[in-house]
Order: sequence, then C-alpha cells, then structure tokens
Amino acid sequence: MDPHVLYDETEQTTTRYVGITGDHARFDLAITTTAHFYGKRLVTLIQTGRAAIVNDEDAANLPYVMEAFNVRDEREAQELSQFLVANL
Repeated sequence: MDPHVLYDETEQTTTRYVGITGDHARFDLAITTTAHFYGKRLVTLIQTGRAAIVNDEDAANLPYVMEAFNVRDEREAQELSQFLVANL
C-alpha cells in the first residue's frame, strides 16, 4: 500500500524550553508556537515524550492535562496546569 500524504508543510516556529518544579513534581517542557494548530501550542513533556496541542482552556481542564501528559497524581497535574495557564 502506498501512503497518502495528507499535508506536507514547512514553517518557522518558536520553541520555548522550560523546566519547572513545584511541591510535588518537576516538569521539563518544550512549548512550540506554530500557526499550524490555529492558535494552540504544541506542548511536549520532555521526560516522557508525551505531547498535546493545548490552549488556555485545555490547560485549565485538569482531567485533560492528566490524560494528555499521563500525569496520575492530581497534585502534580494541578502544578502543571497552573503553569500552563499562566504561560501559554
């Protein structure tokens, strides 16, 4: 079977690398700004390689943050959520 390319685009992006620590966890993040995701950011949790396309509303949604980044502890997810809401 030949693959069907759905899109193939190249653009300049900006990536911010940031390490944060709270009372319950440390997170190393890459936050990529691109026009490709309609105003959302591509956030990658470097420790696990998990990535999600996130806006302010998504970042404030604790169950979404826990699922997207595979964070099982609610306190850790809250720290990540608070940082993302303040920094996206």
